[in-house]
Parts: sequence; structure tokens; C-alpha cells
Amino acid sequence: MRQLLSLSRAARLVGVARGALQQKIRSGELPSFDGMLSTDDLLRLYPAVELERDLGFERVEKIKEEAFGLRLRERMLPSQAILSQRVFEQSRELADLRAHLQRYHAMVVELRGRLRDEEERGSDDARRSAAKLGELLDRELEAVLGGTAAPNALAVMDDMLRVMSAHVVLHPSRHEFFVDGADTVLDAALRSGLAMNYGCSNGNCGLCKARVVSGQVQKVRHHDYVLSEAEKQQGYTLLCSHTAVGDLVIEALESAEPADIPAQQIVAKVKAAQALGEDLMLLHLQTPRTNRLRFLAGQSLTLTAGEASAQLPIASCPCDDRNLEFHVMRNPQDSFAQRVFGSLKAGHAVTLFGPWGDFVLRADSPRAILFLACDTGFAPIKSLIEHAMALEASERLCLYWIATAPVGHYLANLCRSWADALDNFAYTPIDAETGDALELMRRIGADHADLNAFDIYLAGPEAFVRDAATGLREQGFPEAQLAIAVA
Repeated sequence: MRQLLSLSRAARLVGVARGALQQKIRSGELPSFDGMLSTDDLLRLYPAVELERDLGFERVEKIKEEAFGLRLRERMLPSQAILSQRVFEQSRELADLRAHLQRYHAMVVELRGRLRDEEERGSDDARRSAAKLGELLDRELEAVLGGTAAPNALAVMDDMLRVMSAHVVLHPSRHEFFVDGADTVLDAALRSGLAMNYGCSNGNCGLCKARVVSGQVQKVRHHDYVLSEAEKQQGYTLLCSHTAVGDLVIEALESAEPADIPAQQIVAKVKAAQALGEDLMLLHLQTPRTNRLRFLAGQSLTLTAGEASAQLPIASCPCDDRNLEFHVMRNPQDSFAQRVFGSLKAGHAVTLFGPWGDFVLRADSPRAILFLACDTGFAPIKSLIEHAMALEASERLCLYWIATAPVGHYLANLCRSWADALDNFAYTPIDAETGDALELMRRIGADHADLNAFDIYLAGPEAFVRDAATGLREQGFPEAQLAIAVA
């Protein structure tokens, strides 16, 4: 009997992005059945999948934990209570399957007996027909009971995956993600790149309230927010305080565009200030646990320390909403930059206000993505790339990083680690002292047979962005597929 998997499960088991499987479905290489994929077809395309791969998670975790550089807490197994409930559910399914098999076995035994009776007492035609059917039944039973074929590796891995992780589907968007370890449903959704609706993420405000359509949740964190009796009867729960016991379907709000994100004011603390070069600093701020920042990848914030303030793009992924990164260039004319390179130390307070801007990912676009960063324009581009990786949606990601300043490609090792870890990611560093954007756009256009097959995200100094956008328009690139940010 053919076993079918959802696209998300299939991608996780074989260790590729969902976009890669979608491309194979579109090209006809991989059949799909109402959006589901057969384990046999997957093994045909990915014959190297083995049980010893530990569910194919090592590669995914390497990307998320090392290449992303996210400060995520150490991966843990689910709690004993969650594990026991998941094993119980699997055991109940196994018991149901055994009961069905016993009924089928009894039916086959009875059928074989009736065929023998027909062979003995029926008419000549009936005896011949019964004999042929009996031979067919005996052959099929021998093939099933005497078969020695190895179990389907993906089917076995999927059974293990269901114990270790819970699969969640969101309505009405149909987005999917997995709840790993001790994560709450909200944590897991954010880690997967989804822009869920939430507030404090600490069980106080109730903004992450969602309705459970099917499946079970279990409380894993204390919350002060009290659901009404009517909400409880309708199946509502707080995503920030509950985890998934097993596969889950929920109705929950998501932020589709910048207008959906409210302006927030948060006092964060300096976690660290790390030099990325002589004139460039990586500023790491951390928000309170009870007041995290909601933002979309690529957006900016207004930062204020004392009397100094500046608007800077966020250089980190919304997957980790407490830890925010900024790339700050030394600038004698910028009071905030002077503060960062001077008196601002770990533990000092910085007030955040925002987020601002519409330089955000078109998450539902079917096109491949091309990122063009110039100098510290890499900051918002980095946020977008990490978000795109977390979503695992695009079948192809290309990054061109043009360096015109002495600081150069200051996070080149990070970009190379992305390229090493992901088959669908390409990184091209370009040293361009003159920064001739028009010539660079012609060069990039020559690298690709059809540049119009991409969505392009362009970020950097104002003059470079203006000229680069002009160069793309001269090549006939569609305006609707171009997003621009001055950084």
C-alpha cells in the first residue's frame, strides 16, 4: 500500500527545501496526489536516503544553528509527558491497524474456505473459477507473508519524525511547520519564518490566541491571560504557552504585510558590540523576555541611546525576535555611531521604536530570488536571506555582494557557510572600488539566461541603489519584481 506524505514532511525527510520538491512536481519528475507525495516516488528520486541519516535533520540543524548564526537555545528532546503522549497515540494507531489486519485476515480465511467449498460442490464452471481464484489468493498471500523486502526507509523515518516532532498546518494560509523539542507552537512558527500574530509572547496579552481545529495541545508555560469559557468551548488556546502533542491544525492570524505590524517602543539592552572591521561594528541588542519585537525581515528601527539616535536596518531574522543585530559604520557626523564606537557598552539601555519600511520578502512568489547588496546594504539583505532560508520556500537563492568600501565583505565566511550548507544558494562577492553600478548590473545580467525569472532585492548606498535600479530597468527588468532599500 502506497504511503503518502505532505510536501513539508517529504522535504524534511529527504533533506531538501520545499521549493526544490515543488520544482520537481512542476517539471513532471515527481508525481503528486492531491498535494501529497508517495514515499516510493521520493526514494526513486533520492535513493541515497537511509535510516542512518538520523532523519536527515543534521543538515537542516547545521544551517539553522551554524549558518544562520541565530542565538537559539540548545535543541532538546520533547518533555517526557509529550513523548509519552506521542508514543501513546502511535501505539493506539498501531492497535487500530492490527485490529483491521486481524479482520482482513479473518475475511481472507473465510473467503479461502468458501472457495474450497465451491471447488468441491460447485458446477464445473464454478469449480474452475474457484480454483483460479484460489490459486491467485494463495500466490498473493505467499508474496505478502513470505516477502523479505526491506521496509520503506522514508515510511520508517516518518514514523520516528511523528514521535520527535509535531506537524502543524495553519488555516487559512495553509502554511506548514514543525514543532521540535520543547518549543511552544508560537516559537516553532517564528523559527520557521512565519509572521504570526502575537504580542508579549509570555502569556499575558492574549494576542497569540488561536483556535485548534484538530489535534491536541499541552500547556508547557505559565500564562496569566484567562480565556473565556466560550473561547475554551470553541477550542481556543495560547500559542505562546502550549506545545503540540501530535499533528495539529489551527486557525491563526498571520502578518502578510508591513501594515499588519504595529509600531512598538521597547527598551533593549546591549548584549555585545563586536568589531567587524576597523570602521564597522556589529551591535547586538536583546529585548526583555516579556516584550519581544515583532518585525518583518528587511525592516528598520529607530535606535536611541541618550540624546543620540539613528534609523538602522535590522540585520537579523525575525526567527529570533529577542536578539537583534545592526551593522554600524563609523561616521563622525552620526552621533549614534559615535556612541556605538565610544561609550556604549554591554548592559547599557537602547530604546527601540518601529519597525519601519516595506523592504520585505514576497514569501508567496513562485520566482527564484536574487539579492544585490552593496557595502552595509548587506544588513537588511542578511535578514531577508535568513528569513528565506527559514521558510525553505524558494528553489533558488543568489547573492551578489558588491564591496566598494575598505571594510569589504565583512561577513564573507557566513555567506560561504550558506553556500556550503545549501544546494540552492549561490554567493558571488564582487570587489568594485569605483562602484560603477550600471556596469555591474550588465555583468550580473550576463550571468543569467533570464533575469526576469527572479525577484530582485537591492540594498546599499543611495547613489549605488539609484544607478543599479536604472541599469536593471535598461535591461527591461519588471518594476514589480524589484524591491529597493537605501542602507
